[in-house]
Amino acid sequence: MRPRLLRGTPKIFGSVLLQLPLLLNAGTAASSNELLVMLQGEDLDAIAQSVRAHGATITHHLPIINALGARMSTGQLADIKDATPGIQRVIDDLAWEPEPDTPDVGQCSLKAAIELSWDSTTATWRLFNKADEPLIISQGQIAWPQELGALESATWGSVPLKIEESASPSRGVVWSGESALSIDSNNYVSVHFEFETSPNATAALQNKIVLRAKVTEDCYAELVPSYTEPSKDSYYPNASGAALLHSHGITGSGITVAVLDSGLWEANSELTLDTSGHNRVLARYDAIQGQEVDEAFDESGHGTHMTSVLARSGSVTRAGTSQPSYLGIAPDVKLAVVKAFGENGKAGFLDIVRGVQWVVDNRERLNIRVLNLSFAARPRWPYWEDPVNQALMQAWRAGIFIAAAAGNEGPEPMTVGSPGNLPYLLTVGAVTDSWTEEDRNDDYIPDFSSRGPTPMGHIKPDLVAMGGHISGIIRPGSTLSRQLPEFLLQSGEFVMTGTSQATALVSGLVALMLQIAPELSNDELKCMLVSSAEPAIEIDGRLAYSPLTQGRGMINIQRAVTVGTSECQQASLDIDADIAGEQHFQGPAVFSKDVAPYLPSQSNVISNRDSEKGLSESRRWGIAPHLERLKEEPLDSPIDWVGIYNKEQGQIEELATQEQ
Repeated sequence: MRPRLLRGTPKIFGSVLLQLPLLLNAGTAASSNELLVMLQGEDLDAIAQSVRAHGATITHHLPIINALGARMSTGQLADIKDATPGIQRVIDDLAWEPEPDTPDVGQCSLKAAIELSWDSTTATWRLFNKADEPLIISQGQIAWPQELGALESATWGSVPLKIEESASPSRGVVWSGESALSIDSNNYVSVHFEFETSPNATAALQNKIVLRAKVTEDCYAELVPSYTEPSKDSYYPNASGAALLHSHGITGSGITVAVLDSGLWEANSELTLDTSGHNRVLARYDAIQGQEVDEAFDESGHGTHMTSVLARSGSVTRAGTSQPSYLGIAPDVKLAVVKAFGENGKAGFLDIVRGVQWVVDNRERLNIRVLNLSFAARPRWPYWEDPVNQALMQAWRAGIFIAAAAGNEGPEPMTVGSPGNLPYLLTVGAVTDSWTEEDRNDDYIPDFSSRGPTPMGHIKPDLVAMGGHISGIIRPGSTLSRQLPEFLLQSGEFVMTGTSQATALVSGLVALMLQIAPELSNDELKCMLVSSAEPAIEIDGRLAYSPLTQGRGMINIQRAVTVGTSECQQASLDIDADIAGEQHFQGPAVFSKDVAPYLPSQSNVISNRDSEKGLSESRRWGIAPHLERLKEEPLDSPIDWVGIYNKEQGQIEELATQEQ
C-alpha cells in the first residue's frame, strides 16, 4: 500500500470525527516504462557514475542515507545492477500515477458549517452536499434559548420553510419544505432563521442552539458547539499549559523549529513575525525542487495551519482584554520552512529524505533544534529499512528533536504510521476537549487517533495532546479551504482536527522547554515529556486507555519541567548500533493469531471497560485528579498512585527549596 499523509476534520459535535487522508505519493512517472528508483550503497560516486554511464537521470543525491534517486527504464536498471557491485539495496517502484484527489466524505455526503453566522436577528447555517449528485433534506430541527424570543421565520435560501412545533426539546420546532429541499451536487445552501431578539454574544450562544438537518436516520448534520471567542483566543495554549509559560516570558525565543510540510503562506504577519515584530523565517527549502527559495508557497494550506498552531504570534484577547499569552504555542521561535508536499498534500519518499537532509546540513547555521513532522504513512518496511526513518535517525543523532504524528487511522491496533513508528522520536496521538476548555472530565481520545503497537512491537504513541477542533491560519484559496469550506470561520481562520495538529502543538511545547534548558539532549527531553504525562485513570485505579492508545498519557508542560525525569527506557536504545545495522530493537508487544496485540505485563492494569466519548464520571486525567475524586481511602489498585503522588510532591518541594 502506498503511504499516506493524514489529516482529520470534525464531523459532528466534535465527538464524532472523520479522517480525510491526504495521499502521500512517491512520485509521478513520466511514462509507463520509466521507473523512479532509489539505489543505496556505500560508494555513491561509483553508483552515480554507473547511473550516468547507462543513460539514466539522477534526481536525488541523498548522502544522509547513502542513496541516490534516479529515473531509468527497466533495462537500464538491470544493466546498472549488473555493472555496479557496490549497490546494496534497490527500491524500484517509487514512480506511479496518483489517483485523483477526492476527499473521502464517508457514508453521508451532508456536511454542516462549523459556525453560525449572525446578521442582527438572523442566524445563517450553511449545509454542504459533498456528493456528485443532488441531495434531498427530509427535515430539520432547531431549538434555541429564551433570550432570542420567538422564531419569526425560517428560509431555505430565499424559499420559506414550514415550521411545526416540536415536543422535544423545549422551545424547539421541526422545519421542512412545501416541496423537496434539495442541495445541488458539490454545492451548498444557506438556511436562515430570524428571531425576535438580537443576541448579545453570538459565539457563546452557539452552545445553546440545537440544529439538525436530516437526509435519512443514518445521514444527518448537526451544529457543533463553539468556544466563547474563537477568533480572539485559540484556547489550546491555555489548555496545554503554554499560556502560563508565556506569562513568564517563555515563548520559544532563541530556538529554531523546522516544519517539513507543504510550505508557508507568508502574507500573514502573525506567521512571519515574532511578538516583537521581527522577521523569524530564517530560510525556506523546496525539497521538491531541491533548492533554497525565496518563498515556499503553500498551495495545500496544511503547512501554514501547522505553523500557525506551533508559532502564531498574535496575542490572546478575552472579554475585550489583552492577555499575557499568545495564539500559538511558541510565538517567538525562528522558523525553517521545508516544502515537500504539493498542492494536494502529496509527497515523495525521496523528497522527504532530501528535506530531512537539508535540515541536518543546516542545523548549526540556523540553530535548528526541533523538526515537526505532521504526516504519517502506513509502514512499508521495518523501521530501520524505511528511507525516511533512516534519515530521521541521522537527524536525531545530530541533536534535532523530532515530533511525529501517530496518524488518523484508528481505532484499530497497529495503525500508527511511519515515521511515527520510529522508536527514537516522540510520536503524538490526539485528545479532544469536547469544546470545553475548563472541564477535563470530558477530554477523551477520539477513534481517529492511531493506535499501536508498531510492527516491531514498540509502544506508540508515546503520549497524546490536544488535537480536536484546532483553529489556525490558512491561505485563502488553498486546497484545504476549497475542499472543506465548512471548517472556515468568519474570521478567515480554519478549524482542523487530527494528530497533525497535536504534533505541531507538542513541537511548540518542546521549543518552550528548550528555551528554559537548551542544554537538554533529545533523549532527556523525550524522557521528561513522557515520564510527566498524565494518564487517563478509571475510578478503580486502572488505566482508562491502554498504553498502545494513550502512550504515557496527556502531555503536561508544567509537570515536564518540574517532575519529569531525564532517564527512561529510551536509554535501552542504541542509535549508533541501529544506524550501523549491528542491532535493531523489538518492542514489548506480543502478537498472536487469536487476539489483538497486547502488553503481557500490563493486562491487569488496563481497564476492561470502554472509556466514554465525552463527559465521564469515572475517567480522570492525572494522578492528583484521580486521588482527589475518591471520597474515601483509595481502592486497591494494581498501580501505587499514592506512592507516585507522594514521590512527585517531594520532588516539587525540593525544587521549591532550591529556587529559594
